[in-house]
Amino acid sequence: MRPVALVTGSAKRLGRAIALDLAAHGHDIAVHYRGSKTEALSVVEELRQLGARAQAFAADLGDEAATLALLPAVIQHFGRVDAVVNNASLFEYDDLASFSYAAMDRHWRANTGPAMLLARALHAHLVADVTAEQRRGCVVNLLDQKLWNPNPDYLSYTLSKAALEAATTLLAQALAPSVRVCGVAPGVTLASGPMDDAAFQAAHRLTPLQRSSTPDDIARAVRFLIESPAITGTTLLVDGGQHLSAQPRDVMFLAPGSQKD
Repeated sequence: MRPVALVTGSAKRLGRAIALDLAAHGHDIAVHYRGSKTEALSVVEELRQLGARAQAFAADLGDEAATLALLPAVIQHFGRVDAVVNNASLFEYDDLASFSYAAMDRHWRANTGPAMLLARALHAHLVADVTAEQRRGCVVNLLDQKLWNPNPDYLSYTLSKAALEAATTLLAQALAPSVRVCGVAPGVTLASGPMDDAAFQAAHRLTPLQRSSTPDDIARAVRFLIESPAITGTTLLVDGGQHLSAQPRDVMFLAPGSQKD
């Protein structure tokens, strides 16, 4: 039987690329979305054309009850879950001057808390399944290279990802041996915020390798970790070496043509 992966935020962008790559390499896919139902259903059809079983699941991960209900719904549909990719993320700008409890809470609820609840739920599923004695699970958390190359832009987002990076280690300790927990830290992968295409292309080249990560690079790294039974509690930085170059601002404000404060 094909393993099943839940990919959060997989209706579009990076999550879609991860879902398609996993499906092309033998996984059935639970496509999670919050508001992008049309895009999610389109991805489901793409996945089915690749020969995968696929189904869309709606959930607001900022809502604890909705998050707790997500994995049981996936298990009920597919009969099993083997991997969770925590890709869904909130990315709103703030800095120290505009920081607030509300901004921190929004980012924590989107970027940190759901990953912990879903990892715990995967562990409970595998431990409770008497047929799963030889089956191990894997959680992959999407992080950010800026944790190794810090700057104070997108402050609440960065703090929530820093908490998730620490949680990756703690979860790997707490959930072994049934579940491995790893991270992937992308660099500039897709245009976001106020970036136009020219600014994105310039930012993409601001690395030692003169190219940052692509969606295919990230999807391949996620799949590598899921397929690597001896790896847990560590993060792959897939960023063209961006983390090696100290930057005083987020790359969005450094690339030629980018919007600056």
